[in-house]
Amino acid sequence: MRYENPLYMAEAAATADLIAGGRLQLGVSRGSPEPAADGPAEFGYPLAFGMSPAEEAARRIARFREAISGAGIAEPGSHAHVRAGELLPIQPQSPGLSERIWYGAGGIDSARRVGELGMHLMSSTLVLEATGEPLGTVQSRQIEAFRSAWREAGHAGEPRVSVSRSIMPITDDLSRTYFTPYLERDLMGANNDQIGEIDNTLSTFGKTYVGDLDKLERELREDEAVMTSDTLLVTIPNQLGADFNHGTFRALAELRDRLAA
Repeated sequence: MRYENPLYMAEAAATADLIAGGRLQLGVSRGSPEPAADGPAEFGYPLAFGMSPAEEAARRIARFREAISGAGIAEPGSHAHVRAGELLPIQPQSPGLSERIWYGAGGIDSARRVGELGMHLMSSTLVLEATGEPLGTVQSRQIEAFRSAWREAGHAGEPRVSVSRSIMPITDDLSRTYFTPYLERDLMGANNDQIGEIDNTLSTFGKTYVGDLDKLERELREDEAVMTSDTLLVTIPNQLGADFNHGTFRALAELRDRLAA
């Protein structure tokens, strides 16, 4: 969102949702660490004075959330047909879209802010917190903070949560050939969550889940964030071709059914 005009983004999102028949599920975030001194300015939207890129992106996201919900935004001109004291909303409006906005949060403070704004939570294989605990444990605290903030803000509906994991099912000789190096690292205890630094913050990076379906099911059931979320997004290699990934999708569908049982 840091390179976007939040009101233009809200109008574009509403237009896309109307064209799609109300099926748009839109994810937003502040973006990865900023390599430029003021990248947003190069796109025509410079940082507000005294604000960091993260603070400015949070402000724009809140403005976008307000606009997409149908709130009045602009003072009416002399030819506007509105009641006295009303502000003009963006156009077009797509009813229900505000209930299908997801935010990619990296830390517990941003997770709380997502809940306060009434957006759904996305959490990836990276969180901006490093306690030495597994990624799933750290994420589960963020999920609880998000849900608590949602309830305290009084939003209607159910707060949804998705978490991402890198999962490589081994189901045949070909997948075994491709993924054995990952499996060997895993069996040696070298395939673990890692701690590193990003955006001047110590962070936790998630491991790769690899093995047969029994092993994957067992390990994912031990992942606190996976088991407390309602949506699991899976990262898979896209270089191996459609036919190979068709088999991967079938394996993941079976894994989904096992975890849901």
